[in-house]
Amino acid sequence: MSDLRAPEHQVAGHRAAPDKLGPLVDGAGLFYKPLQALDRGEQELAFYTAFSAHPDVPPRIRDAFFPRFHGTRLLPTAASPGESHPHLILDDLLKGLAAPSVTDIKIGACTWPPRAPEPYVAKCLAKDRGSTSVLLGFRVSGVMVSDPSGAVWRPDRSELKGTDIPGVRRMLRRYVSSAGGDGGGEDCALAAAVYGGEGGVLAQLRELKAWFEVQTLFHFYSASILLSYDANAVTAPGGAPRVKLVDFAHVVESEGVIDHNFLGGLCSLIKFIDDIVSSDKAPPAQS
Repeated sequence: MSDLRAPEHQVAGHRAAPDKLGPLVDGAGLFYKPLQALDRGEQELAFYTAFSAHPDVPPRIRDAFFPRFHGTRLLPTAASPGESHPHLILDDLLKGLAAPSVTDIKIGACTWPPRAPEPYVAKCLAKDRGSTSVLLGFRVSGVMVSDPSGAVWRPDRSELKGTDIPGVRRMLRRYVSSAGGDGGGEDCALAAAVYGGEGGVLAQLRELKAWFEVQTLFHFYSASILLSYDANAVTAPGGAPRVKLVDFAHVVESEGVIDHNFLGGLCSLIKFIDDIVSSDKAPPAQS
């Protein structure tokens, strides 16, 4: 366990620091996520436990779109010397990507669960209204674009905060452009390989959408879709982009009702990405 370290390519969420709990990876394919405070960690653990064994979850959906759950482990923490803290053990979703390009997209126009405390609702509502969550049903929480030369574009949180609709469109275009680094443009050179095709992001999101159109097991408040691909192997065999759901501290049972909040945001994201692929295919305008 001495090889545990903070994830190098984390683009959103709480980051580990000497005085702060955060996720860790072991380099061998496992991701250790500390249980959050205020019962959120216990709620996320309860979700993974129930979801992993739920007979009504199609195995294809579970295996393709969710991190594999390996139980929990107590780990010592630098934040509290001499004490251990429980961690979820999950798959490291970026394992094997030599030049990872990653984006974290929080789904839903409403990001708080029913019966949440008023102060928390107010906090979430301010974030939702100050971003594209209310208007689009999703917002970009983090993004990193790599290219084979080693250049990386990674806007900080201050740049992402308050991103408007044109800004979201630019980020989704930049995510599939050929040049990393701060000087990169929006050529969308990788749009067909990453977003399009049989195994591309669009095909995977549409498969996920088909399940959300019928599933009445859970409502996924404040969950994110994590997109990733290897800039070194995006067109190579086995280099298909990855689409995963993450962050389940606010998932609740659905009581037999479709999760329209998540489904609406997912449909909106699909439309944005489909527009990028379609515009990339369109012939240039005649002068």
